Amino acid sequence: MELVLPYPPSVNHYWRHFKGRTLISRGGRAYRQQVMTQCQGMGGQPPRDGRLALAMDAFPPDRRRRDLDNIQKAALDSMQHAGIYCDDSQIDLLISQRKLPIPGGQLIVRIHEYPFHRCPLCGSSMPSLESNHLYDN
Repeated sequence: MELVLPYPPSVNHYWRHFKGRTLISRGGRAYRQQVMTQCQGMGGQPPRDGRLALAMDAFPPDRRRRDLDNIQKAALDSMQHAGIYCDDSQIDLLISQRKLPIPGGQLIVRIHEYPFHRCPLCGSSMPSLESNHLYDN
């Protein structure tokens, strides 16, 4: 599954502290709503309760310095809120890469069942995995 989403606010702008509580900011709520609107009617969704691998291509809106990890939380929470998956704890592999800036910014997200048979970055074939050893203990 591939989603094209707006560029998310950084974690520094996603949360607000108010009277000792941590809340999602007005901008964060607006971003969630944009993601929900774009995800409505999406077909071919991955299993909502399975293990997932997720790859993000981040196209920032300009050339300002940004920490790549600061955009992940808003995007992951918004996709969960939109019903793409039940909980972002399902994500066992998370890959983010910065791309060249484009006006307005954009996030391209590819979601795969995990373990997967194709690389979430380049799409090349991967060896078949017998089991998911992450939980073998």
